[in-house]
Amino acid sequence: MASLARKNIGRTAEMDLKAHVRTIPDFPKPGILFYDISTLLHDAKAWQSAVNQLSERIAVYKPEMLLGIEARGFLFAAPVAYKLGCGFAMIRKESKLPGETISHSYALEYGTDTIEIQSDAVLKGQKVVVVDDILATGGTISGAVELLNKMGASIQAVAFLAELSFLGGRDKLKIPCETLLTYDE
Repeated sequence: MASLARKNIGRTAEMDLKAHVRTIPDFPKPGILFYDISTLLHDAKAWQSAVNQLSERIAVYKPEMLLGIEARGFLFAAPVAYKLGCGFAMIRKESKLPGETISHSYALEYGTDTIEIQSDAVLKGQKVVVVDDILATGGTISGAVELLNKMGASIQAVAFLAELSFLGGRDKLKIPCETLLTYDE
């Protein structure tokens, strides 16, 4: 029964999700074109379509757990996990999670950052997929992959609503990468 449900996930007509993503020039600083997904989230049908399409892409990896990266990754990982019938856990910035955590610091273009996960969120060998909203330079997702490797997770893939391909983030990944939208400039 579960395999039949997985096969039928998200088989609705695909919508042009790019039409629901607003671009904002010079945010957060001059010269940056910001891809704002809040407009997609405002539209129930667009958000549902994005969740359905991500569910379909991720289901083939048969994850036991989806990990969402703070904070917009939660908006996609949680409903996809629910739809697939698997668990969900959060990867957050340092000092945002209660209890015992495992942390990982990683390099960014202009400094470092630290992310954490609760130490009991993922079991050694557990099949996981990491979900975030946008793949840009790949720093955060690479840090998340390294964190999960420390825990002994079996990372099946990473998945994103959108990819800014001109920033080369995918080149940093050595695992399957699923994206619904690609922006080339």
